[in-house]
Amino acid sequence: MKTIAFDTSNQPLSVALFEDDKLIGQRETNVAKNHSVQLLPFIDELVHEAGWQPSDLDRVIVSQGPGSYTGLRIAVTTAKTLAFTLQIALQGVSSLAVLATNVVRSDAVIVPIMDARNDNLYAGGYVRDNDRLVQVAPDRHTNVTKLIATLREEQRPVVLVGEWARFAEELQMALPEVTFAEDNLPHAANMMMLTTDAPVLTEIAIHQFVPNYYRLSQAEADWAKAHPDAGDGIYVEKV
Repeated sequence: MKTIAFDTSNQPLSVALFEDDKLIGQRETNVAKNHSVQLLPFIDELVHEAGWQPSDLDRVIVSQGPGSYTGLRIAVTTAKTLAFTLQIALQGVSSLAVLATNVVRSDAVIVPIMDARNDNLYAGGYVRDNDRLVQVAPDRHTNVTKLIATLREEQRPVVLVGEWARFAEELQMALPEVTFAEDNLPHAANMMMLTTDAPVLTEIAIHQFVPNYYRLSQAEADWAKAHPDAGDGIYVEKV
């Protein structure tokens, strides 16, 4: 099986190509606001360097969220377009789980973090089970105070990975035993290990695939505030 995988959920961009479980190639960059420019060329370069045609691909794997609204929309739109036009399978994986794969310790709870702005963050909880990553706490939109309260109840060592630097001082003061990962960038080369439990989408299901934002956009929040009687009304359909 020939697979293309990519993550544009935040500033870093990572694309990887696989044949079965073997990594064939990878492209990465960490430059702000260039995903719309570099994602498709990276995909094209990897496919042609492998001596393949786009029609040879059997599957696309994409980071589904959380993360940057723009980054997620670029990734999900590209993945859906490839899956639909090439008539191949689509699988979405957690952007936080991609970060968690950087940590190989089996004795610790791995807590991936992304900065969600306005003193908020995205976080999850995972543990290693041999070559498998098992989720032990849901991906969520939270803040550092709530995260600290949760981690204080944890009985195992905690390793933070991702965008923890902004919150490091507060986390270390409250949780002196916490440790921090050295590699804090997402790598598409690790995404294959996350697909075991991910649904395989084909045909009509591809069109229903959307990013996992885990919070309202500012425009949606402002709209909800201005329309308190709307209940669960949706400001705009997510695409």
